[in-house]
Amino acid sequence: MISVPVQYNYDEKLAGIDGSSRDLTNIQPVVPFTLNDDWSIVSRTILPIVNIDSGHGQSINGNADILQSVFFSPDDPYHGWLYGFGAVLSLPVASEPELGSEKWSLGPTAVVLKQEHGWTYGMLVNQLLDVAGDDDRESVNETFLQPFAGYTWHTATSLFLNSESIIDWENDTQSVPVNLMLSQVVPIAGQIFSFQVGARYWADSAPADPEGTGFRFNVTWVFLKDK
Repeated sequence: MISVPVQYNYDEKLAGIDGSSRDLTNIQPVVPFTLNDDWSIVSRTILPIVNIDSGHGQSINGNADILQSVFFSPDDPYHGWLYGFGAVLSLPVASEPELGSEKWSLGPTAVVLKQEHGWTYGMLVNQLLDVAGDDDRESVNETFLQPFAGYTWHTATSLFLNSESIIDWENDTQSVPVNLMLSQVVPIAGQIFSFQVGARYWADSAPADPEGTGFRFNVTWVFLKDK
């Protein structure tokens, strides 16, 4: 299957400033490719589009750095566990300096998950270290952790909980938004779509992060891919 999620996030009170807000839309196509009878390669791209309102009449708009992940995944699960491993690359293509690192960053990534009795649970992880770019910009040394768990009913309705922690080792800070999402799979004109809506809470924030609660809406287009 190919899936194309378009995820919208709204957060307020950036860096603790009342009246400030951020609109973040992530376009995240996931495309599998058959390598041989036993293995597949899965490409996952994240293109963030950002609008930041400072709360003082100033705003920043544009795209942030692209995050490209490639996973090698066996077709047969290991004791019921699906898994993949590979590399992640951050491309410094941000349209504004404030929206990106201006660094090429590279590192390993892995995902594991299991589905049983309606439950889905697992974790996605990656580690980024800068390897090239503007020497005047801050170094990149970040770990991303995304544990997730959810339950799906026979009506194709799901309730999912996850967190998306970023540990910034360079500045000794961490960002921990927690998301609770309700989703429904809906066929429309012969195509399959998944709609998600939910709330997010910032359990921990780096100095420039939002604080408090936020909102997330996600639409995913899913369709079969010919081998």
